[in-house]
Amino acid sequence: MIQKFSSPVLRDARRVVVKVGSSLVTNEGRGLDEQAIGEWCRQLAHLIRDGREVIMVSSGAIAEGMKRLGWSVRPKEVHELQAAAAVGQMGLAQMYETKLRANGLGSAQVLLTHADLADRERYLNARSTLLTLLKLGVVPVINENDTVVNDEIKFGDNDTLGALVANLVEADALVILTDQKGLYTADPRKDPAAEFVHEAKAGDLALELMAGGAGSSIGRGGMLTKILAAKRAAGSGASTVIAWGREADALVRLTQGEAIGTLLIAQTQKNQARKQWMADHLQMRGAVVVDAGAAAKVRDEGKSLLPIGMVMVEGDFSRGDVIAVRDEAGQEIARGLANYSSSEARLICRKPSSEFERLLGYAAEPEMLHRDNLVLTR
Repeated sequence: MIQKFSSPVLRDARRVVVKVGSSLVTNEGRGLDEQAIGEWCRQLAHLIRDGREVIMVSSGAIAEGMKRLGWSVRPKEVHELQAAAAVGQMGLAQMYETKLRANGLGSAQVLLTHADLADRERYLNARSTLLTLLKLGVVPVINENDTVVNDEIKFGDNDTLGALVANLVEADALVILTDQKGLYTADPRKDPAAEFVHEAKAGDLALELMAGGAGSSIGRGGMLTKILAAKRAAGSGASTVIAWGREADALVRLTQGEAIGTLLIAQTQKNQARKQWMADHLQMRGAVVVDAGAAAKVRDEGKSLLPIGMVMVEGDFSRGDVIAVRDEAGQEIARGLANYSSSEARLICRKPSSEFERLLGYAAEPEMLHRDNLVLTR
């Protein structure tokens, strides 16, 4: 009998981020594992045909670069790590492109740093790009930009990046494929009484006590980084599965609800976490005042705010800042993430989106605040 998770989160997930580690991608450092990557790409294609959206976060650039450069020991000098990443990234991107194309899918390489996701404007730019790629049916293949960022190479890991990407695109689930079956209550190699953890709450401190030990000589993460990544992903409502990457049809079976690996369930609803963060902003950089028609669409119909409905822009704010939406009586009705700076907003106030390119010199989002980035306050 096939064991099912008690939670249907993976079965019902429509947007999934899959992270795969260096030891799996490079077959413990022996070079890119063409067969394994091809198998994951085949499963990604299955998920997409099933109506899901998928993003791949893949380690392996430094490990592949080491192999191509003939290095058997991971270097410690930053410039050598950067060189290995630059060399290896070429092969990694080419392999995913080849294997995804063989399954009828397009691919896109996206290199990110934590700084890209810490800055609100760059965060929104990255989010817009990824959501556009998903809408086009293209699979983004994401890696850290190790070639130019020192601290990511020293301290970063793609488990954390996978969680940040899950937060970025508001994924329903994060699947971390690793060289271990999942989480045990203790190290099963040292403690014969260790029990396998099939399901738990993401963020439970007891999980961090269970997890420990460093990763392989090829990768940089261990089980603890995966537990912490699940905790981070849960902050935006994404549940996480930690599973063995070589389990046959693991991704397909997981999305059918089968219990493979360890499921760490987010305790916060996806939309609730994001909107609570916006609602809790005590200080805002500015506001837009809207006419009665726009106020009704936002407040009563749950629509996005279009610039044509704005009558005034207050304050000095940047793209990505949280701003207030006020009606003409001065009452705040909503707040959300601005798609345009205050200077740009003043130019497009009362204007249709067809005029944005002429006024701004470029055409971007048609909304001032998208409904996904908007929370009602009254």
